Amino acid sequence: MTNNDIFRQLRYILNLSDQQVVETFLAADMTTTTQQVKQWLINDEDKQLFIQNSDLSYFLDGLININRGRRKDYKPTFNSNLTNNEIFKKLKIALNLKDTDLLDIFKLVNVNVGKHELSAFFRSPGKGQYQEMGNQYMRNFLHGLQVKLRPSTDDSADDKKN
Repeated sequence: MTNNDIFRQLRYILNLSDQQVVETFLAADMTTTTQQVKQWLINDEDKQLFIQNSDLSYFLDGLININRGRRKDYKPTFNSNLTNNEIFKKLKIALNLKDTDLLDIFKLVNVNVGKHELSAFFRSPGKGQYQEMGNQYMRNFLHGLQVKLRPSTDDSADDKKN
């Protein structure tokens, strides 16, 4: 998955306006414009501006600062090699999700992830039992998050019939 795909999905899942996205970046001490946000959101690769790892990291840190509160000693943390594991960790913190919540989110899209596999995603690279989170897991997590936070009207209608 590209950073733009992840950014686009998170904006939709969290139902953020362009201005709210700008404010999220500001919460992590990064200044951006609504025009730049729109360029990141374009789905046409010829016209879109690619969101860099550092920019996506600022966005995720902004979500943490807005949802969990800003730490007194806050300094933006990012590196040039932002992985799915790091994105997953930051989303867990930003959305205040516990391990059971994460397992439930995966179950919403019929993906069975064990507790040991889940904890392997949160280990540091190079440590025992570390597992790299592949793109398919990230896609499934984001889809499960969407089902949880923005259930479609079609799904709601089906639930009422049953």
